[in-house]
Amino acid sequence: MDDQNKNLFLALALSLAVIVVWTVFIQPPSPAIETEALAEETLELASPDDLTAATPGAAPLDSSQVGSTQVTAPVNVEDAPRVEIATNRLSGSISLAGGRIDDLKLNDYNVSLDGDADTVRVLGPVGSADPYYALYGWAPGQGLTIADVPGSDTLWSVTSGETLGVDAPLTLSWTGPTGLEFTREFSVDENFMFTVTQSVRNSGSDAVTLAPYGILARLGEPEDLKNFFILHEGLIATADGITDHMGYDDLRDLDVNPQEGGRAEATRVETDGWIGFTDHYWMAMMIPAQGEGFKQVAKYDEARDTYQAEAILATTRLEPGQNRSVTTQLFAGAKEWETIRAYENDPGMLAKLFGDSIDPERPQIDRFIETIDWGWFAFLTKPIFAVLHWLNQMIGNMGWAIIALTLLIKALLFPLAVKSFVSMAKMKTLQPEMEKIKERTGDDRQKMQQEMMELYKKEKVNPASGCLPMLVQIPIFFSLYKVIFVTLELRHAAFFGPFQDLSSPDPTSLFNLFGLLPWGTPETGSILALAFIGILPLLLGISMWLQQKLNPAPADPTQAMIFAWMPWVFMFMLGSFASGLVVYWIANNTITFTQQYLIMRSQGAKPDVFGNIMSTFKKKNESDT
Repeated sequence: MDDQNKNLFLALALSLAVIVVWTVFIQPPSPAIETEALAEETLELASPDDLTAATPGAAPLDSSQVGSTQVTAPVNVEDAPRVEIATNRLSGSISLAGGRIDDLKLNDYNVSLDGDADTVRVLGPVGSADPYYALYGWAPGQGLTIADVPGSDTLWSVTSGETLGVDAPLTLSWTGPTGLEFTREFSVDENFMFTVTQSVRNSGSDAVTLAPYGILARLGEPEDLKNFFILHEGLIATADGITDHMGYDDLRDLDVNPQEGGRAEATRVETDGWIGFTDHYWMAMMIPAQGEGFKQVAKYDEARDTYQAEAILATTRLEPGQNRSVTTQLFAGAKEWETIRAYENDPGMLAKLFGDSIDPERPQIDRFIETIDWGWFAFLTKPIFAVLHWLNQMIGNMGWAIIALTLLIKALLFPLAVKSFVSMAKMKTLQPEMEKIKERTGDDRQKMQQEMMELYKKEKVNPASGCLPMLVQIPIFFSLYKVIFVTLELRHAAFFGPFQDLSSPDPTSLFNLFGLLPWGTPETGSILALAFIGILPLLLGISMWLQQKLNPAPADPTQAMIFAWMPWVFMFMLGSFASGLVVYWIANNTITFTQQYLIMRSQGAKPDVFGNIMSTFKKKNESDT
């Protein structure tokens, strides 16, 4: 193998090492949503021409009043009465202070695998460890003040319903001092989608203008923020087919927008869009009616250290006696691929998946599957996960599904592997001739390269063909790592024995006799964790080492040393990675070893792997003596 091709192979291998060890890889931010220049009145929802749903004659609004605190009859939000939320999958409550959804737990998910672990909390009230809630209201316009519309601490009354559940809606009401009658109806399906209908009736004597809005507010960064480059956590929004991501640091760095009352970025959505916050496995999204325009606002309030995602609908003008109703949706729950995909796709799928109680006329949610962070290689991560999910459903075990996926990938790449292994087999048979050339040319490297190139040409061998599988393997490896790390379906997915969470590192080591003793392993990243390597990384190192024994040894001693150490370097590097990824890599190496061995035998090469291993140990013992 000439120096150029050896260097190419080495560069590819080291590129993979760079990717998996995260040393120099920095994920660039997603492109910002491109919007046309917005006139000042558009950002204030001022003109009836700005949004298709606006009522003619609507007057300008001050958007900074969105979500403002009610100035009359304040209540203590933490002590306000509540209405229970109870479904098979959700539990929590709605606070009558502001009529906010601020207490929500996922009945199907626990924070850990411990038997007494708490259920996962998605939303939390003010005063909890991680305040995070959904708030709705109306921004006042012409003829109104903040006191005339319900605010964030307005005390609502229950008009109908006792507990919010599937097929059990809840209706709240409040009447303002100027005669505006407000109602708010909540309903929820059997998954994680809330429907919120806000209505207002003008029972006064004067015309007024106002605009409905929805807010997701998060006080401070989440406690369990991971800050991994491979995972987006923070604000995510889609506007007319373009998805934008903002981390919490990006929100803090926004320019001050006086019209929005703080650091904010406002975007006009012409037809389809949504906005909210995404965590590792959970999310909350405001979804206005698809097909209608609205204003999308990403905001950071420095004074209260509050991050907000706002959806402000069109301004409406109400004459005396008129009423107005708007319906929006709130997704607050787990990022389950099937559930999200059903909401995004054909509305009829909802009824097929979840029963007749789902309205088959529900509009689809544009690009909703993008709430899962598929990353750069989305063209690979999406189909890889879809196949993995299907295999898991067929087999019933995610570990075996990963192995089956590996078999499928290797089957697809088999023609490329055949070409590569045939070339390696020929290279292996040329080893004696190559050694003779090295001895004959001595230190004259140029002459050695020339004679080796002539040998390759004579035997019709292409040394670079052995690099092709590695070139293809790098994006597949990274895509699978992305899938295993970000998708909820891998969380707490069991394999067998001690491997009860394939999204976590190998829980075994010599410290607990590889899972036989009932205690954990040293903390990931510590010196002890490196010393007490798990059984999966150990098998990975051995499988890489065996595979190397089938390949022709590099002519250059330095490169030979690097390749000799590479299996053990990877063993320690991947020891702290998700065990599902290590399972894939072991399966991949094992299949590759088998394919290569059989193909080399079919080409006349007779690889004696174990004989080579014994010879290596024998030479080492002789050198020691």
